[in-house]
Amino acid sequence: MFPLNHLSQLAPQRRDLQRRVSHARNEELNQIHPLAHRRQDAASAGPKHAPAEAARPKIGIALGAGAARGWSHIGVLLELGEHGIFPDVVAGTSIGAVVGGCYAAGNLAMVEAFARGLTKKRVVSLMDVSFSGVGMLSGGRLKHHLSQAIGNRRIEDLDKSFATVATEVETGHEIWLTKGDAMEAIRASYSLPGIFEPVQINGRWLFDGALVNPVPVTVCRALGADMVIAVNLIGDGAFRGIVIDDRLSMESTLETLGAKPQNLQSLSARLFGGMSGNLRRFFGKREDGAPGIATAMMDAFNIAQGRISRSRLAGDPPDVTINARLAKIGLFDFHRADELIEMGREATRRAIPEIADHIAMTPASASA
Repeated sequence: MFPLNHLSQLAPQRRDLQRRVSHARNEELNQIHPLAHRRQDAASAGPKHAPAEAARPKIGIALGAGAARGWSHIGVLLELGEHGIFPDVVAGTSIGAVVGGCYAAGNLAMVEAFARGLTKKRVVSLMDVSFSGVGMLSGGRLKHHLSQAIGNRRIEDLDKSFATVATEVETGHEIWLTKGDAMEAIRASYSLPGIFEPVQINGRWLFDGALVNPVPVTVCRALGADMVIAVNLIGDGAFRGIVIDDRLSMESTLETLGAKPQNLQSLSARLFGGMSGNLRRFFGKREDGAPGIATAMMDAFNIAQGRISRSRLAGDPPDVTINARLAKIGLFDFHRADELIEMGREATRRAIPEIADHIAMTPASASA
């Protein structure tokens, strides 16, 4: 052991050494850039206080209904990505659920290739007429192609937070599908009443969610989005009333396939008039110019959808709305994907400055 007088001699030496070390440390810190001080402080504080660049708001995107016009959603997402904007939360209704589901699964390129490859004849070939009595089309062929992008994945296992909106048949309740088979949830969301067969999920028969929530802003907020970008395919920016003049562009294709107007009077002629005759009655026009069943239903559905979307968006407005100029695109124009994707890109480019401002001004939530 050291004697007490020896310890008393060592104490001043230790204090002098500590002062020199502290002085040297201060000199070192004074040479560091002030921004580096903040990064160093954030790192020492632990993961709870992440660097400023990581603490951005959680972005949600609500992809609206609109039949063939939904291919413009592809252009919207592609353009956002080119500007470094990648939504964390994706909610879709009807065709918005189709594109949104593929995006959430990391396969936007696959659905883009599918859409760009559609011609008038191929669109008609996807129309598998159903004789079930609950829908004109079974939707099996379309499901097969979409399954290549979605696979057998569950919603909760997708790359991004995702939800679809559907409508319960008997009650008219708005159903949010946030768990379970992703492909079945998407099918339920685009099952247009009378056109596609409804889908049964957990004992409930569901069809198109556009009847209750055409642009699902509320779903994005419920899933934790700090700011929401809405893509509205039906109304305009001023929420004025609109009815789309949707003269069926497949008319000439139906005639090419031999689906000429027929005056089928007998029951057997109507039932066994052939596939082309059935498609003509469903999607074509009569000799007197009256619309086919599907066209009339889509027109009526579009009128209701436009008014519902204006009401919902007024009650829960998004932070930014992207309105593509789609007035010349019909609801059955699925073969015009090239045009629609470019229209989506153009509309997004116009909205980028506003989106960037909102991202800069919106604080990140505590959970972000």
